[in-house]
Amino acid sequence: MRDLTSQSQSRRQFVRGLTLAAGAWPFVSLGKTSSVRRIFITGSTDGLGRGAAVTLMREGHQVVLHARSKERAAAAFADLAPNAAGVVIGDLASAAQTRAIADQVNKIGRMDAIIHNAGIFRESNRGTTPEGHAKVLAVNTLAPYMLTALIDRSARLIYVGSSMHHGGDDSLRDIDWLERRWDTSRAYSESKLYVTALAFAIARRWPKVLSNVVDPGWVPTKMGGPSAPDDLEEGHLTQTWLAVSDEAAAKVSGRYWHHRQQQKPAAEALDSDFQDRLIAKLAELTGIVLASG
Repeated sequence: MRDLTSQSQSRRQFVRGLTLAAGAWPFVSLGKTSSVRRIFITGSTDGLGRGAAVTLMREGHQVVLHARSKERAAAAFADLAPNAAGVVIGDLASAAQTRAIADQVNKIGRMDAIIHNAGIFRESNRGTTPEGHAKVLAVNTLAPYMLTALIDRSARLIYVGSSMHHGGDDSLRDIDWLERRWDTSRAYSESKLYVTALAFAIARRWPKVLSNVVDPGWVPTKMGGPSAPDDLEEGHLTQTWLAVSDEAAAKVSGRYWHHRQQQKPAAEALDSDFQDRLIAKLAELTGIVLASG
């Protein structure tokens, strides 16, 4: 009886600690869940990724955290790492390090869900990754594609998109910004169109996987800026709900979500021909072929 009391006290302390660690994120139930799930979240050091991690850990799920570097992990995860299922390190702007991230995740074990949260926006120039790609393309599109292909297949995949994907170009001309004059907004819009189409392609090609896109809104994160008008909490709750809920509404695939409501994505993202051309282009740029269903 003493052991059970001790475990209960430890659990309460853990939950209390997570509340403090999250900056007093309010408790919100993710709906009916029949079992503990293991979830990997990219870019979980701050913002939406951290909010999702705290919410899932508070509900008792096993969360694998991700940081760009060991230094970043030490600074951001001092409060969360002791209770996490693992911490993986790697810069998503680097293809080599993205491969290493996939290897680290696979060594931990199969994930029940993956939230592809990491992304960048306000880049003043094209930048150059170690492989020579535009940085926005590498982080926002190539990395999710590589991780999708290289990590042992999960039952649920959630890709964080943006309403700005409606402004993307589906021509795939100069996808890597080698010829065009740099336009940070357009580059971001295109990268989010690509990742939205990727999610829908996965839903079509891998029918046993639930693959969805979430538009979190314009929220006050480091990327969104302090004046962003949308709710930060609402910005991550759809991702966590899709990752673990057993509710029928959450067990769908190939949908575009905003605040737990299905929305209409850009027509280009739903075009299977565009999806196939995109997958072929991503395979060409990364040297990784997406497995069939």
